[in-house]
Amino acid sequence: MIAVLKPGVSEEQISNLTNWFEEKGVSVHKTVGMYQTILGLVGDTTKIDISLLEALEMIESVKRISDPFKMANRKFHPEDSVIDVSGVKVGGGNFAIMAGPCSIESEEQIIEVAKQVKAAGANMLRGGAFKPRTSPYDFQGMGGDGLKLLLEAKKETGLPIVTEIMNANHLPLFEEVDLIQVGARNMQNFELLKELGKTNKPILLKRGLANTMKEWLMSAEYIMAGGNENIILCERGIRTFETYTRNTLDLSAVPMLHELTHLPVIVDPSHATGVARMVEPMSYSAVAAGADGLMIEVHNNPEKALCDGAQSLTPKQFAHITDNVFKVHEMMRGIK
Repeated sequence: MIAVLKPGVSEEQISNLTNWFEEKGVSVHKTVGMYQTILGLVGDTTKIDISLLEALEMIESVKRISDPFKMANRKFHPEDSVIDVSGVKVGGGNFAIMAGPCSIESEEQIIEVAKQVKAAGANMLRGGAFKPRTSPYDFQGMGGDGLKLLLEAKKETGLPIVTEIMNANHLPLFEEVDLIQVGARNMQNFELLKELGKTNKPILLKRGLANTMKEWLMSAEYIMAGGNENIILCERGIRTFETYTRNTLDLSAVPMLHELTHLPVIVDPSHATGVARMVEPMSYSAVAAGADGLMIEVHNNPEKALCDGAQSLTPKQFAHITDNVFKVHEMMRGIK
């Protein structure tokens, strides 16, 4: 349920109303917008009489939210959320590009790639230290040692880092990570989501291989219900019957999610297609669809990559794409 307040309502009136709601066993989330203030009510709101609320002088309107996701709902928070990742803003017109190798393989590799993607316009460095792989015989990442190398690359370039967490027990290792990624396979690892809800770290939540947008938003709700509202959604393709690409990139999810939620939405064209030559057109298409950013895999030698070399771009290819991506983004802003 949301209660929209009339302009000019005092903080004392809001405080008194909030206390009344909390006495009813409902938690209150206040959103102060440019033109109006909204009180979002989370919990069992059946005890609250809508007619009584609407009769109050300070109330402009009262609405029930039928969707199961409340805090992630745009009705709950009409203005775009802007997530600050160590100074890099995502959402609300701010565009971010996260780039780097699928897996961290050596200090030389990650630092070289970090410098090259930064020079090409990336404002965050991605790199996998812990890697979930379909086969137990594939390279699983360098683990904690990989994280140390990623932090070295951060010191060298100043780029905030994003990397994937596999297990809640690893959280102490992620204290210096700027953006914690929850991969597709862990989107519905609810115990992990609950633990991430207790942190104040920004979270990059990837869509599951075969999950609906509602299920995806409910996973975001798990994190937000724990108190952490710093979430960025990442569309990375879903599994369909198509075999020519690794997954099927659902670009329709971008504008639909912007209708449903206030959270930023970025796109990962690398995992979505699994084919390096497809990354360029899908990047432009994602920006045209309204994405708040891109996540692109870049490797200094894709042919020898230990993980996902077929979908990785060279630094030169990445630089070409970013140059045009910013042009497309500016063009789309002009259309709006």
